[in-house]
Formats: sequence, C-alpha cells, structure tokens
Amino acid sequence: MNILESRIYKTLFLVFIILLLGVAGYMFLSNYTFVDALYMTVITITTVGFGEVKPFTPEEKIFTVFLILTSITVFGYAVSIFSEYLVSGRLFEQFKHRKVEKQIKSLKGHTIVCGFGRNGKQSILKLNNYNKKVVVVEKDKEMISELESENVLNIQGDATLDETLLRAGIKTAANLITALPSDADNLFVVLTANQLNNKCKIISRASNESSYSKLKIAGASNVIMPDKLGGDHMASLVATPDVIEFVDRLTIEGEATANLEEIAVDDLPKKYINKTILDLDLRRETGCTVIGVRNLDRDYIINPEAETKLIKGSSLIVLGRPEQIVKLRELF
Repeated sequence: MNILESRIYKTLFLVFIILLLGVAGYMFLSNYTFVDALYMTVITITTVGFGEVKPFTPEEKIFTVFLILTSITVFGYAVSIFSEYLVSGRLFEQFKHRKVEKQIKSLKGHTIVCGFGRNGKQSILKLNNYNKKVVVVEKDKEMISELESENVLNIQGDATLDETLLRAGIKTAANLITALPSDADNLFVVLTANQLNNKCKIISRASNESSYSKLKIAGASNVIMPDKLGGDHMASLVATPDVIEFVDRLTIEGEATANLEEIAVDDLPKKYINKTILDLDLRRETGCTVIGVRNLDRDYIINPEAETKLIKGSSLIVLGRPEQIVKLRELF
C-alpha cells in the first residue's frame, strides 16, 4: 500500500471517529435517541443549519462548537486528500485494477507467466498463437504499461510472494512459466506455486546447470536452460542443417508454414476410445498426419503403427499445414 492510499484510509477513519464522537456526545449530553443524535451530528458537521431537535444548554453549545471546528479541520483534510487522489489518476487506476482482478478470478485452466523479459515475451507470443488464456506477473512499471497497451491481463507485483500468485489465480491455473532472470527468484516461485497448487504444471527458466536439480526437486515439471539450448541449436545447424531448419519451420515459424498439434485422446468423440489410429482416419478427415503418441507411462512412440490403440489418458502428436490444423481444431 502506498503513502497516498494509507492517507485516504486514515482520513476515512477520522471521519468515522467524528461521526461516532458526535453521536455519543449528543446521546450523553442531550439524552437523544440514536437517530436524533445521528441527525444532529450530520447537520452540525455539514453546517446545513436545519435547526436543533430541541434548544441547547450551554454545555451542548460548547460541544457543538467543538464538533464543528473539529469536523471542518477533518473534512478540509479529506477534501485535499481526495483531490490529490483524483488528480494523480490513482482512482481510475484502482477501478482498472479491480476490473482486471475480477477478470482473472473468472479464469480457469489459464497459464501464469512470471517475468516479461525476452523469454517471457516469447512464451506469451506462442501461447497467444494457440489462443491460450494468459496472466502475466511483472513488477516493473514500464513493462506493465506495455502489457496494458497490448491488452494482456497482468498483475504488478513480486512473483515470489504468495499474495501476488494468488492474485494471478494460481489456485485455478493449469500452468505456470517462471522466466525471471534470477535462478533464486525462479526457485522461490516454483516452491510457492507448488505449495499453493500442486496440480499446476510448472516450467522454469534456469541460467546455471547447478540450479537444474534444485528446481526439479522444488516441483518444476520442466526446467529450460536458454543458453544451453541456444548453443546446442547452433551446433546442430552445422552438423545437420536441413533437419534443424525443418524442425524450426515446425516449431518457430509455426502457423506460417506448418504446425504440430497435440490432441488428448480424452477429447476425442467417445466412439473412438479404444479404437485404433486407422479407425480415426485423421489423414482423410483433415489431411493431418499422426507422427507420435504419448502413452500412459508418458513415453513417446515416434511414427506409431496404424493399429495403435487410442487409450484414455494418452495423447496424439499431429503434423499439418495451417489450413489442415484449422480443420483439425474444428473437429476436436
């Protein structure tokens, strides 16, 4: 909470105290009922001058003078604080933040991305290509402004704190990507996220090889080392350039040329459960080709046989051109 907001809460508290003091004073000095005492307090501190419920005694007049002077001071302070709040734009920011947080609360199965650096931006771009719901956690104000200009749901705060992840909807999130520059911060995020939602799939960035095992132990499902991947990739472009360029077309260029898609067998129509890939006949229906299967043991079968059974809990890896992938998404 910033200084301006704390002053506003303090002002509201002082106004409440003035009301309470006035009601208590009139009830004690004049034997008014609660309603009459509240009425007298309101018309006194607002100086509307509707008149007393009954003539005042000298003690009541002194109390009224004290109440007016005190309330003028408090309300003058209140007006200055609220004016400053409006001029600074904080009021509109509060409304905007509440609207965003309301949208986030309604999300289920979304992905939280911690950090809007190079890796975070690329992750968000790819997730948007797949129409995935994304919430970004970032503490840098300039980055937040950029996210807001792109209409990306975001939370400004420290991703290592429980409160920030809860505001981002960690309880209902399906995935979390932590791409912070510090391995220590990523470790804190992994530990916190795993504690708050142990069903959430957590993917972490790491700079040092020594951090890999720590992040895995903390609860990360996958640990990605961008520098290591980049070095391997460049070496592979020397050793097997055509293969790597082909894979890049599938994974980096994406929808511009061809794409890989994952289909959960559970999402297929019930008539195909326990049937074979041949029975599914994706090639005829969409033009796509099944190039892999992930079985219940989480092992991958490359180029599966047509007789491979479609068992619940497994997934199909499908290759197709953009228009074929569109057909596939329309079917399933």
